[in-house]
Amino acid sequence: MTPEEVDAFLAEQRTCRVATMGRGGPHATPLWYAWHGGALWLTSVVRSQRWIDLGRDPRIAVVVDAGTSYDELRGVELRGRVEIVGEAPRTGEPVPELDGPEQLFADRYTGGAVGHDGRHGWLRLVPDKITSWDFRKLVR
Repeated sequence: MTPEEVDAFLAEQRTCRVATMGRGGPHATPLWYAWHGGALWLTSVVRSQRWIDLGRDPRIAVVVDAGTSYDELRGVELRGRVEIVGEAPRTGEPVPELDGPEQLFADRYTGGAVGHDGRHGWLRLVPDKITSWDFRKLVR
């Protein structure tokens, strides 16, 4: 995919698969996300295995994919290191850096209402590496 196609794809999809490395090996889980400002924004329960893993080792791989049949498969893999943005857990302290991602996330998943439940925190992944594929282009 071109960079523009990657941006459009990440903006339209809803679920990603997050891979972290724990003491017992890899851990993969689905999450909702926001693609904003060239970064993938993830909100996660701060008492989750994912959060614990990333506290020990901030390296992450994330896959967003779509398609059912072989000739429809397309996706993006993002790799890099996450950083915590704002307080964790998030209680609503003003963090201007989170205004865009939180509103985008709320618009996509919660009917536009930004909420702070005191259990989740925000992680930002500015990818070191982006790999994409679009098998639909193979049959053209």
